[in-house]
Amino acid sequence: MKHEKSKTNSMKEFSRFAYAYNRYNTIQKQVAQTLVKRVVPRAYDTIIDIGCGSGALYYQLQKEHVSMKSFIALDSSEEMLKIHPESTKIIKYCKNFDADDAFEAIPSSLDTLVLSASALQWSQDLDKLFYELSQLGQSAYFAIFTANTFKTLHETAKIKSPIYTVETLQNTIVKYYETKFELKQYRLYFDTKKEMFAYIKKSGVSGGKRQLGYLQIKRLMENYPLDYLEFEVLFVSATSSVIK
Repeated sequence: MKHEKSKTNSMKEFSRFAYAYNRYNTIQKQVAQTLVKRVVPRAYDTIIDIGCGSGALYYQLQKEHVSMKSFIALDSSEEMLKIHPESTKIIKYCKNFDADDAFEAIPSSLDTLVLSASALQWSQDLDKLFYELSQLGQSAYFAIFTANTFKTLHETAKIKSPIYTVETLQNTIVKYYETKFELKQYRLYFDTKKEMFAYIKKSGVSGGKRQLGYLQIKRLMENYPLDYLEFEVLFVSATSSVIK
């Protein structure tokens, strides 16, 4: 497994809770299922999973009988990659997908399928990232959380979402892909506020982005008006318009 040392705060948070992640990523599993059902079920030369986490997409591809000669699992967390499935066809890369050398070792091909679920919203440079992804393979499917995730929570706390709006995502992606977009909303219900905020901390959807102190979080728990969290996901079916 190839890896690099540098990690952002969000990546450190994913690593910290890696072994609890599978108990808390309810929405991410639903997103992975929905994304893979959009994939044309045939044999691919190579499938690349960007921000692969613990392997939700790989498991779903197996269930949907999508086969491949090789599967490249790329994630910034070495801890996540340790619990990702292993196989003779799986190659693991511990890389930050925003790094300048993130995809240097990955050959591009028209028959390469590029996938990503619940990860790309944390990119620090969307334009650079989607250009590089569009060079890897002709077909791609993405599922990206939008700024409307945790919308009421952010409004209650009077803070801005740390992730991108739908418009920003779409305007960037269409520079490099011919696309079909679909927005889906999800709700996740909780019996108590304590369970809700434990979920936020350990699920990965917060990305480790701490915008509130302890007292602010306590007040937010008291004032949050809902017994569920809101999620919004942009699903993208894409064909690269720039791969050579």
